[in-house]
Parts: sequence; structure tokens; C-alpha cells
Amino acid sequence: MASSAATLPSKMKAWTYLEYGKSSDVLKLQPDVVVPQPRDEQVLLQVVAAGINPIDFKRMLGMFKNIDSPLPIIPGYDVAGVVVKVGSQVKKFKEGDQVYGDINEKAVDHPTQFGTIAQYTVVAEKLLALKPKNLSFVEAASLPLVIETAYEGLERCHFSAGKSILVLGGAGGVGTMIIQLAKQVYGASKIAATASTGKLDLLKSLGADLPIDYTNQNFEDLPEKFDVVYDAVGQCERAVKAVKEGGDVVTIYGAVVPPATTFMLTSNGAILEKLEPFLESGKVKPMIDPNGIFPFFQTPQAFAYLETGRVTGKVVISIVP
Repeated sequence: MASSAATLPSKMKAWTYLEYGKSSDVLKLQPDVVVPQPRDEQVLLQVVAAGINPIDFKRMLGMFKNIDSPLPIIPGYDVAGVVVKVGSQVKKFKEGDQVYGDINEKAVDHPTQFGTIAQYTVVAEKLLALKPKNLSFVEAASLPLVIETAYEGLERCHFSAGKSILVLGGAGGVGTMIIQLAKQVYGASKIAATASTGKLDLLKSLGADLPIDYTNQNFEDLPEKFDVVYDAVGQCERAVKAVKEGGDVVTIYGAVVPPATTFMLTSNGAILEKLEPFLESGKVKPMIDPNGIFPFFQTPQAFAYLETGRVTGKVVISIVP
């Protein structure tokens, strides 16, 4: 699968956009993009799979253009692949290592021009971790951004054993990770989570004690209040009504209503390393939409599916068959 450094091609195929707009209008497959070269602290990866996230199409629409890198841009944050070349300062990885990570340390502050929906990409060593041996490349590529976001939000909420949590958007990419981490890593006393009618069984299977069908029940009207509310869908105004006095609310979308707080993920391979035992033991599992794996040439269809907003878990693009 991996090329040796001596035989690396100088050009590659990559999906790029030259202007901002809808993915269906601006995303094009370029057959002759120059393969980027790793700086001292970077590695060059042969990309095997790339996960995509809502931030990818929001960036493509130009929502962050004032703090974006220059066009043209190759989209993609999540990657799983094989190290084919290492920079002079790299100590953790060597050629042939199977790794994964979110390649943008700051989610919206000048994310890289060279994303992951390409045959090769360069990544800072500190953003990567070795791929858990029990996971496929596609499974690994589904994880970094969502599991790191789930983890950082729980840390910011001072979540700990014995606390209760309500997860808004429990069936989405981040939500499926919040439920699993809250149960398996932190030892939550009770987990409630919202989803549509057909996804309630999924919430239970992930570890939710109280699945809430948001189509016919208002979570803020429950008599029970929660130590922590993690809003992964942008319902902060309602979220603050469901938290106990003195509890914590964190949101990752939309307007922030006090006492809630928000954050943008700072990617860090150390988080993946810390969570590796839970992934390798199968206590925390990747969650990929049943229709969510697309071949490289169908990247526009992958984005169209993601943009429906009805995805369960993640959408992943398989670059190497």
C-alpha cells in the first residue's frame, strides 16, 4: 500500500476548491496536485481514509474565510494513513507506521491548505497517534475530530464519575462519542440523550439510560435536571433550562446563552493516545453511518449526504480501496 520514500510520486490526485461555495458547485478532482513535502516536525502520509465533518462544508461555504488559508484548498480534517516520509525533527513515528489524527491544530484559525481528501498529506507529528490495531483505516478516520471534541467538552465541564449528563444530538458524530466517553471513560451516573424516533435504540446501545425522542418530547420540560448538558446541535437557549443549579452547559454550535460556554477544538494526538485503551478494548467504538462510506471518486456524493443533516455517526471517504 505505502510507497517507499525513494519512489514517492511528485504529483497526486486531490479534491480541491478554487472558490467558496456549495460543495456540489466548487469541489473538483484535480489529477496533478504537487505532493507536499514535510517540514522538520511533520510527516508525509499516504492517505488511506479521510473522515468528513460539518466544519468541512461550512469552511467550503466561506464561513471562516477571514481567517482561512489561501485558496485553492484541499478539504478534510480527519485522516488515517501510512507514514511514507518523516521530517528531521520527528521522533515518534517512522516510515511504515499506521497513524491517524485531526491534522488541523486550530479548527478555524488558518486550517491547512493541504487537507486529507487527497492521496497524500503532511501533518505535524504532535497531532497524530498510532492507529489502534483493532480498527480499520476507515474506522480510525471516523474518530479524531469527533472523539477529541467530545473529550475536550467533557473536560471543560469538569465531568467526573457519578455525575449525570444530557447530550443534545446523541446520534450525531460528536454525540455518539460523548455518550460513550461519559459512560466508559468518566463513569457517568446517568446519561440522557436526544435523537429522532428511529435512533433511540442506537442511543441505548451506546450507553444512554434515558433516550429522548425530540420529535415528541421537550427535554427542558423534564422534571429531572442534569449536572452537565452537552449541546452538540445548537440548542443552547433550551439547554440552560435543563441543567441543575451550579451545573455546567457546553455548546459547540450557535449562539451561547449564559451560563453556557463554548469552545473550538484544539487537536492533539495525546488525547487519542490517552483514549487508546478504550478503543482497543472495544469499550468505545467508532460510529459510521450505515450508508456513510464512499470511495474517493464519490467525494461530492459524500458531502451531499453529510449536508442532509441526517447522518448517524460519521461519513468517511475511502481513498485507497
